[in-house]
Amino acid sequence: MEKSILDHRLISKRYFFPRKTVFDNPFWVDCKGARLACHYQETDPRAKTLIHFHGSGEVVSDNIENFVPIIVSMGYNCFLAEYRGYGMSTGKPGLVRMLGDVERIIQAIGQPTKNLILFGRSLGSIYSIHAAHRFPDMAGLIIESGIANPLKRLLSRVKPEEIGVTREMMKMAVAKEINNQRKLANFNGPLLIMHTENDGMLDISHAKRLDDWARGPTTLKIFEHGDHNTILFLNFHEYFEVIQKFLRNL
Repeated sequence: MEKSILDHRLISKRYFFPRKTVFDNPFWVDCKGARLACHYQETDPRAKTLIHFHGSGEVVSDNIENFVPIIVSMGYNCFLAEYRGYGMSTGKPGLVRMLGDVERIIQAIGQPTKNLILFGRSLGSIYSIHAAHRFPDMAGLIIESGIANPLKRLLSRVKPEEIGVTREMMKMAVAKEINNQRKLANFNGPLLIMHTENDGMLDISHAKRLDDWARGPTTLKIFEHGDHNTILFLNFHEYFEVIQKFLRNL
């Protein structure tokens, strides 16, 4: 398989911010060239499972004590997906390389995809959308502070000439590998998009484009309070109320 320019070590160095953390009883997922230390709390094998993909500066253990118990209290199992090089996982992160890990994660959970709900926050939206594209019968998809097109942010961190390519080559690589518009076109299930109008990292246009691209029933929730990194904490009760309402209707 030809290596993507989006997996260049300089892009990975400037786009990913892994931290090493340790937690009890990791759920290991074996991938090509890496072993991912995920977390899985299954309370009822008959219940649907929410799969959470976190942001670039976060790790699975950040969500074990607060996010997981709330999802479980709603009557769902909760799976926290980890990335290469993050937490206790082995391997090195790469934008395109990690797309290949998504299918292994889904398979490792061992449930029918129609019983799975995807949740992607920030960077995680790339992988949750890819999962919805690969498995279009997923029960639902939630995107929080998501990315419509990562090209602008990539170009703000890495100049094409630094990695020996042109701007057009980077644009073509993103269009080929991380075309969220094309991928969402393959998913007709329910979609919840949450964003804050004060997001300085990924402005509100990302949420509106994702909403426009959706093929199935969509709920767009724009919060007045918080920014990219405080959207959950400054809208805590409403944030989970919106999620719970969405999940109940699946």
